[in-house]
This record gives sequence, structure tokens and C-alpha cells, in this order.
Amino acid sequence: MGKIIGAFNMTLDGVCDHTKGIADEEIHDHYAAMLDRADGMLFGRITFELMEFWKTVLDSPTGNKAMDDFAVSIDRIPKIVFSRTLTSVDWDSARLATRELREEALALKEQPGTILVGSRSLIIALMKMGLLDELQLTVHPVVAGEGMPFFEDFHDYRILKLTKTKTFGCGAVTLFYEPGTAQAAK
Repeated sequence: MGKIIGAFNMTLDGVCDHTKGIADEEIHDHYAAMLDRADGMLFGRITFELMEFWKTVLDSPTGNKAMDDFAVSIDRIPKIVFSRTLTSVDWDSARLATRELREEALALKEQPGTILVGSRSLIIALMKMGLLDELQLTVHPVVAGEGMPFFEDFHDYRILKLTKTKTFGCGAVTLFYEPGTAQAAK
């Protein structure tokens, strides 16, 4: 059976904005290694379009080993993009989803391997459907003060089970959770 893991960065005050975190060498190495161990990745259109930046790094390496290695890893991993507006994608390792999220996730769970989910909206949707096996939130020691909250569209009361943590030199912490199930509010 396959495993679906939601992995995302957020600030201490719960904001998800890729420009607010600490994108240092250790964080890039962590995510490159995660991509290298996985068998595929799910993206929504907005996050996918943000990630296309890494194609430019492949074409013109930065000289920063961690960033350049991450670009290779994100390029290599097969990507499935969920979009109601895109008609094609211009990345050899990406394709548009041909099924709805639920059907795609159920089919992926029938296969061996690990699928990462890198879009906030897809992580939330899969949690609501009970199809997310693990949630990895990297919390950066930053208070953004404003921006889109990670759990903005999540209204279920849920207790998650912390299974492990990983601390980075910059002060960021990855929290590994089993997502649990929706419960009545206490």
C-alpha cells in the first residue's frame, strides 16, 4: 500500500508563504532528500507554478550546492498537477491529473511507494477525506504578522498524533504527525 505525506513550510504564526521562511542549506538538503526518497508529488496549480522557478535553476545553476541539488530533485520527481484552468504543463516530469483528487489518491494508495503533497489546498482536502497518512509541517521561527493561514479552510476539530520531530540549526522544526480523524469539539 502506498503512503501519502503532506509536507509544507509555515511560520510560527501559521502563515504559509514561501518568502517568509528560512530557506537555508540545511532546509534545502532536507527537502531534496525527501524528494529523492519519494515516488511522486501532487501539486495544485498555484504551487506548481511557483515551483517552476526551479527549472530556471537547472538551466542556470546558482553555485549554491543545496539549491542546485534541490532543483535536480524537484525536476526528477514525477508530478501530478490538479488544475481546472491549465490545459497543459511545460515540465517533462509533470502531467495534469486526469481524475479528481479522491480517485487519484485512492489509486496511488493501491500502489507501493510514497507520494508527497506539496500544496496547502490539496493537503487540507486529503485530510478532510481521511486519505493523508502523515503530515510534516516545518515551522520556521518567524512571525509573519499577516498572510494566508495554513489551516484557513479547515473547520474540523482534530487531534493529531506527534510521531517525531526534526530540529534545524536555523531554529525551524519539522513536526511529523499522524492526521487523526475529525471529532466533535470538546
